[in-house]
Amino acid sequence: MMGGSLRRAPSWDLTALLNAADPRAELAARNLWLARLLEWLRHPPSREEERERSGSSLLPVLRLKHLLNVLERNPEHAQAVRLLLNSIWRDIDASGLFADVGFAPRVALWAEFQHRLQQRLLPRTADTRDLAELFGLLFPEDSDEQWLLALDEPLLQRLAALLNPALPAASETSAAPDTKPQWREAMLRGLTVLVSSVRAAGLSGPLRKRMSPELLADQPFEQLAGACDQLIQALRSGDAARSGQALQLLRALLDVCQRAAASVPEHLEAYGVSVDIVFAVEQMLARVQRIEALLDCLGAEQSPRELARLLAGLVRVGHERRSIRTLFSHHYSLLARKVAERSAETGEHYITRSREDYRQMLRHAAGGGAIIAGTTFAKFMVMALGLTAFWAGFWSGVNYAASFVIIHLLHWTVATKQPAMTAPAMAAKLQHINTQEGLSSFVDEVAHLLRSQIAGILGNLAVVAPVVLGVQLLSGLVMGAPLVGEKNAHYVLHSLSLLGPSPLFAAFTGVLLFASSLIAGWVENWFVLHRVDAAIAWNPGLIARLGQARAQRWAAWWRGNVSGLAANISLGLMLGLVPALLSFIGLPIEVRHVTLSTGQLAAAVGALGFEVLQQPAFWWCVAGIALTGVLNLGVSFYLALRVALRSRGIQLADQALLRRSIWQRFRAQPRSFFLPPKD
Repeated sequence: MMGGSLRRAPSWDLTALLNAADPRAELAARNLWLARLLEWLRHPPSREEERERSGSSLLPVLRLKHLLNVLERNPEHAQAVRLLLNSIWRDIDASGLFADVGFAPRVALWAEFQHRLQQRLLPRTADTRDLAELFGLLFPEDSDEQWLLALDEPLLQRLAALLNPALPAASETSAAPDTKPQWREAMLRGLTVLVSSVRAAGLSGPLRKRMSPELLADQPFEQLAGACDQLIQALRSGDAARSGQALQLLRALLDVCQRAAASVPEHLEAYGVSVDIVFAVEQMLARVQRIEALLDCLGAEQSPRELARLLAGLVRVGHERRSIRTLFSHHYSLLARKVAERSAETGEHYITRSREDYRQMLRHAAGGGAIIAGTTFAKFMVMALGLTAFWAGFWSGVNYAASFVIIHLLHWTVATKQPAMTAPAMAAKLQHINTQEGLSSFVDEVAHLLRSQIAGILGNLAVVAPVVLGVQLLSGLVMGAPLVGEKNAHYVLHSLSLLGPSPLFAAFTGVLLFASSLIAGWVENWFVLHRVDAAIAWNPGLIARLGQARAQRWAAWWRGNVSGLAANISLGLMLGLVPALLSFIGLPIEVRHVTLSTGQLAAAVGALGFEVLQQPAFWWCVAGIALTGVLNLGVSFYLALRVALRSRGIQLADQALLRRSIWQRFRAQPRSFFLPPKD
């Protein structure tokens, strides 16, 4: 009975169910009887009815009609069922059904995750006095929403006559019946709870500071409680004119509050995203919609149609709330989009569109290759120390991170960092491919991107290999031995070969390259969200120490470099530490970075001499490095593009059209994919 379903409960026929109706039983037994009755509506025991059910999703409606027909023909059973249902309503707290179902008890994303996980893992119980808790046991299937919406007006009236305690048997009492629906008071209590929750959320600091000041000028959240009290008093007094005025005022205030809450994401788009704030806004807007649904029911309380629609909506949101995947995919979408956009801003610098841009990319990549040459020798030095796996990985990561940071501060380039940054910029172009002009612009961007990647790789490799080889040969002439010895050289020839696991390691490195871009976007979003640049620029203590002009320069420098520093430091540490940590759990995964691998192969040539060029092992390493470059770039670009597309809600419905357009451009202008346009 995990998750509260009674599907595997013993089959009950209608006669047995009606005979078991006992209004004097304890509440848990009465709740269980009601759950079994609803299970009987959904799951017919006979094969004939099962076949009929497979052809119609509305069989519960037919069985409900059959139930009412039976009760109308058997007054004794009808009386027992009426007393049982009314006794449940009398002994249970129904206000939570309207105020709590579909909402988180605490407005925090991770607290809600824990609550949903608990709901999925623990079985539900019928021993409860909270109708909100019992509701999931009564309606455990998604299809319950459909048959509740399919109930027609005559059937709803017949059902209301059965449930209404204002229609007792003549033998029970001679008092005048109360014509007010039995759910009315519970709904009014639920309305009070919902309005209080919306008011508290709207007045909370994190949301209030991010709402539009113009919409808060008339203090709509402060007025909600008073307007709700006026409406409840008017409804209880039966004053129709007063009720109409109070209802109009409350709806007007709710409209302003809803627009104020909807202005929060606009602030987050500009000043950084917090998933907890997004979650709080979603909860507030959902409560406003629930209040509107309750007001519709209270305004048409003589018609059960609105109540049936409300119950169907409660079934839907109840099932949505149990979904863990929906929780994260929905509330992290805005953060993913913001991370992608910040990566896109950085990625624009990696795309060359002119001959001068292309030459500049080559120069920057050449500088990056020179730094990586030094990184290569530092890597061999760390290996020579004979450290344990963790510390070898740690210092290798520090070596990589320091090198990448130096390259960033000198405004040079490491080619493999480009794809994860440029993919979000490409995704932005995909938003306009529904027009011929937009499609042509996207194909242009593909050509620019491929050309930029080639320039970055060529610049890196054209420098790192000669520099490493030159240092090896110079060391042999000056000191009599190269810096990297023959033992390490043979290890390089073995480890970088295409015949080994290098392709798998290269793809794994592409995942780390992509992860570093996510970390960079997240850190920059955190930096902006918490206004750290403003704190640096205007903190009295820092201004006293640095002076106002220098504090302003520091703030601007950190704002411009926080993303790059986060990307490079995280990438370097992951390249060194992740393989070491994975080896602790028995996963012998290494990293294969195309530029570092090229430097290592050049060091092997310097140690073994040029005769190694005649060995097949060397050329297998060359092939392995070529595939490493493709996998480094391809995997990181693919993952970054997927995140960027999903965060923007872009669906590539016609991928064949994109492939065909790119192929046509390649046949017509192949040069544009490899060389810059002529000035």
